[in-house]
Amino acid sequence: MGLPDGSDHGTQQTQALLSTTQEMELQRRDYHVERPLLNQEQLEDLGHWGPVSKTYQWRTWFRCSRARAHALLLQHVPVLGWLPRYPVRDWLLGDVLSGLSVAIMQLPQGLAYALLAGLPPMFGLYSSFYPVFVYFLFGTSRHISVGTFAVMSVMVGGVTESLTADKAFLQSLNATADDARVQVAYTLSFLVGLFQVGLGLVHFGFVVTYLSEPLVRSYTTAASVQVLVSQLKYVFGIKLNSHSGPLSVIYTVLEVCSQLPETVPGTVVTAIVAGVVLVMVKLLNEKLRRHLPLPIPGELLTLIGATGISYGVKLNETFQVDIVGNITTGLIPPVVPKTELFATLVGNAFAIAVVGFAIAISLGKIFALRHGYRVDSNQELVALGLSNLIGGFFQCFPVSCSMSRSLVQESTGGNTQVAGAISSLFILLIIVKLGELFRDLPKAVLAAVIIVNLKGMMKQFSDICTLWKANRVDLLIWLVTFVATILLNLDIGLAVSIVFSLLLVVVRMQLPHYSVLGQVPDTDIYRDVAEYSGAEEVPGVKVFRSSTTMYFANAELFSDSLKQKCGVDVDYLITQKKKRIRKQEMKMKRMKKAKKSQKQDASSKISSVSVNVNTSFEDIKSNDMEGSEAKVHQGEELEDGVASNQDAKAPTTTTLQSLGLPQPGFHSLVLDLSTLSFVDTVCIKSLKNIFRDFREIEVEVYIAACYSPVVTQLEAGHFFDDSITKQHLFASVHDAVTFALHHQKSSPKSPVLATKL
Repeated sequence: MGLPDGSDHGTQQTQALLSTTQEMELQRRDYHVERPLLNQEQLEDLGHWGPVSKTYQWRTWFRCSRARAHALLLQHVPVLGWLPRYPVRDWLLGDVLSGLSVAIMQLPQGLAYALLAGLPPMFGLYSSFYPVFVYFLFGTSRHISVGTFAVMSVMVGGVTESLTADKAFLQSLNATADDARVQVAYTLSFLVGLFQVGLGLVHFGFVVTYLSEPLVRSYTTAASVQVLVSQLKYVFGIKLNSHSGPLSVIYTVLEVCSQLPETVPGTVVTAIVAGVVLVMVKLLNEKLRRHLPLPIPGELLTLIGATGISYGVKLNETFQVDIVGNITTGLIPPVVPKTELFATLVGNAFAIAVVGFAIAISLGKIFALRHGYRVDSNQELVALGLSNLIGGFFQCFPVSCSMSRSLVQESTGGNTQVAGAISSLFILLIIVKLGELFRDLPKAVLAAVIIVNLKGMMKQFSDICTLWKANRVDLLIWLVTFVATILLNLDIGLAVSIVFSLLLVVVRMQLPHYSVLGQVPDTDIYRDVAEYSGAEEVPGVKVFRSSTTMYFANAELFSDSLKQKCGVDVDYLITQKKKRIRKQEMKMKRMKKAKKSQKQDASSKISSVSVNVNTSFEDIKSNDMEGSEAKVHQGEELEDGVASNQDAKAPTTTTLQSLGLPQPGFHSLVLDLSTLSFVDTVCIKSLKNIFRDFREIEVEVYIAACYSPVVTQLEAGHFFDDSITKQHLFASVHDAVTFALHHQKSSPKSPVLATKL
């Protein structure tokens, strides 16, 4: 019985100790800092500010040493860095199993995606061998699987179909439609590689940052829809005309609907059976993932089974099911790309280069974060470019990395690109010896493989619901990208979506949130009074903040919003003040003119009297006349002095109160510029105008919380002068508010800069 009591007592003591500890922690979190008010000049003196010495990176480019040459070699050929240190015992088995798993997927996908690009299936095998091996040498990602990809294939297919539909184009190449498609494809691959290598060498890898995640996901979703539409002719076994350019997807769907009565039943049944088998195997793999050392190669088994059935039942002859046909075995010699096609393909090549890199770097960074290593975006651009560039000489079409194969490569134990090299060697074996075995493979089965593999990208339609709840601006980007890509085709759709997303950024920067800040009681923290009911405006001081930087596009809006938030019609007060001062000046001029005319009348009377007196007495001496004239002049000077004295006693009053104008309800304005990341000339002029306008209505302006680079730019733009000094710039909003409260202007002509801190 005593044990429970003792434990209860111990628990109470522990809780009391914990509460005491928590209270002590809370007390420690309270802090009290005493420091003087700091303007920019004092802060620079206190912190010993000095300009940062500029480092010119380009100077290091021309330095040559053995260590630098070695570092450059390892940077551009990463395999030389990691392969000598490769832990064979720990990683080799995983890489071998992963390589075989990826190769089993690569084979059917290579055949299918070549069909998607409008090329004979064997060119899909070439594109699954050469680029993969090149990436093994130059790539920095350890887990992505480079090779054929649905989005890239459909982009290539759009180019090949649109160009070869023109008979004049075929005559210029002096080739058949199939040969012309191959020539266009490998020339396109060469140009794509050229763009990617060039952009990588000039460190242009940051270009992918302009492709936001919603944009990329929407673009790949729209591309998957186009892939699906392009495979309908193989599913239904119908012949369609070639459509390219804007609205080509719509035209294709309409033509498919019109051609449905001509559907080949055997082809539809073949596609449905293959699709059901593939889906069932994928579901089985997901359920048994923990128990299987390797996933069941459903695609390879389906291809082998479909080829055997097609050969045994004679699907082509009996049920008119289209088959792949002859597949040439062995490697082909390299060829030179068609230089006469460069001008025609350059636009499409750039679009494909950007999309391919965006997909590869996105997946590469995901795996790098998951496994704790770094991916060099510029080197990735070079590696992917060399894969396409060298592949172009061996009649490959442009490639990127596949999401499904990359996930398999990682999940089956792959640790490095040794897995990629092993998969490429397996594909080489297929090319050299086993390729001809798939001549009876139905094209409908390849279409089923493509459609089933679109499942992951089709799931991205759920982004609509997610973005509706999370961020509707991103949802707008998603929808515009999807619609533009579907209606305008892949190349124009990409350009439209990028331009729209950048314009949206500009619009959002032009429509920031402007707020008047109040002080949170008993703190030096200032927050928006509209959002924080406990924050109170400091009497006599207005604190204004914008949520974004001020530049040429929103500088005028900043000034207008400032005047509106302050609750004072600044422009009206300035206009009325100038009018009343002008009226006062006109009144003073009239008074002076009247006094001057009176003075002239008085002097003329005195002159006439003196003349009469002088003419009456001839015996007056000349020196007496001179004396009387001197008195007259003296009287005139006395009158002028009195008049000027009166003017001095009645000066032109220029205060708002003396002019009968309403005064603002505050004497100081603090601009919180902590959100400024840069300033331009328009911003500087706008800030100067704000100082001038508010001083006209007897409100002193202060700036707070500027970062050092912004202050440096203000100095370079000649913002500071005799009327605006660094004494108007404070380290924090609280410093500026405290200074403003203790240094109110006693008269309109006593500037702040006269106050010594």
